Amino acid sequence: MGTYYIDLQFADLSLQGGVPPEEKITQWVETVLAPRRDEAELSIRIVDNAEIQSLNKQFRHQDKPTNVLSFPADLPEGLDIPLLGDVVIAAPVVEAEAIEQGKAIEAHWCHMVVHGVLHLLGYDHIDENEAIVMESLETGILTGLGYEDPYETG
Repeated sequence: MGTYYIDLQFADLSLQGGVPPEEKITQWVETVLAPRRDEAELSIRIVDNAEIQSLNKQFRHQDKPTNVLSFPADLPEGLDIPLLGDVVIAAPVVEAEAIEQGKAIEAHWCHMVVHGVLHLLGYDHIDENEAIVMESLETGILTGLGYEDPYETG
């Protein structure tokens, strides 16, 4: 394992109730990073629907809550620090999606963390080929951690 600094933030302490323990979140992040980075710094911010909707509107021009947003660090050229960026996750959306999709809440949290961190590393799902690569990575990471394939339906 490399050297990783993960800053877990809660926009509101009342959101802590349904969020997996920090040790789990750290394990998930480190599982994504270990084969790809020797060192990294990132923040994971847990927010409510209002905050994620505001960010989604501002940065993606979609005026609705979403589950996870990633903001890769935009570092000046020549600045060599391991800062990856920020992942913002809406706790109420993740819980509602898990229930609606019949998934274990912890497994869906893991998927959102893995998904967000992969975005920070430059993975995307804008076109079909990128989506296949990213979904394959997510599936491998989640099943390696003991969770079900997040894209398996029914």
